[in-house]
Amino acid sequence: MEHFTFEQLPQALRLLHEKMNRIERLLVEQQPPQERELLLNVSQAAAFLHLSVATLYTKVSGREVPFSKRGKRLYFRKSELEEWVREGRRKTVSEIRQEAVQKAGNNGRKR
Repeated sequence: MEHFTFEQLPQALRLLHEKMNRIERLLVEQQPPQERELLLNVSQAAAFLHLSVATLYTKVSGREVPFSKRGKRLYFRKSELEEWVREGRRKTVSEIRQEAVQKAGNNGRKR
């Protein structure tokens, strides 16, 4: 353990303070986000998806959309709804053409 003189205390205190700040920053960066999963009710989920409540109920009954049920109440996780929307993405015509050109180019090559 290092001993400090009275004159060295301000410098030692400053170094200690800097090290503590660095340790605190590292600890905060390593912690997983403590964000709670946002749950939506039927009307909130319908508004989020830009659907009518009736359409959302139809999709729930057809098990087309992810949901949870407790008793008579339905709940929707916002992250699951976002993922569900992303999974439904359709390719553009130019993306389809580009894939076709790539596949046609690969089929003509000799191996």
